[in-house]
Amino acid sequence: MIGVTKILDRMKAVDLRSLHKGKTIVFTNGCFDILHAGHVRYLAAAKQLGDILIVGLNGDASVRELKGDGRPLNSQEDRAEVMAGLEAVDYVIIFSEKRVDNLLRQVRPHVYAKGGDYTVKTLDPNEVAALEEIGATIKILPLVPDKSTSKLVKAIQRR
Repeated sequence: MIGVTKILDRMKAVDLRSLHKGKTIVFTNGCFDILHAGHVRYLAAAKQLGDILIVGLNGDASVRELKGDGRPLNSQEDRAEVMAGLEAVDYVIIFSEKRVDNLLRQVRPHVYAKGGDYTVKTLDPNEVAALEEIGATIKILPLVPDKSTSKLVKAIQRR
């Protein structure tokens, strides 16, 4: 399996900051159900914010909770492997909760990146509280126009 050493057990998340002492750790998260060019561009831009990019990947149950029945289309193991195969991604950690605040407290990144479909005001309040608690900077990256998994799913369903 490609990139399997990049896929970490959640318990190893606590060690990443000390393992990469002196480096800027960037964290982002999402479902990444059907990887598309918008994801690749977004992750490359997130990587530019620091030295190490960690992706928190929503587990299957949390994707269903967030996106509804019929999702994810790809299993968490397959999504993690695809993420780990990307050059910009240094580590992938699957998390089972709907929100990422507990994993943020474990990883303690320096920078938290989110896509332009969010603003600081629309981020989950518990996630923002966790970021303030650990002293992370929030960076909202520009949205890649016309690139969306939901749009892809709808286009497939229409055909």
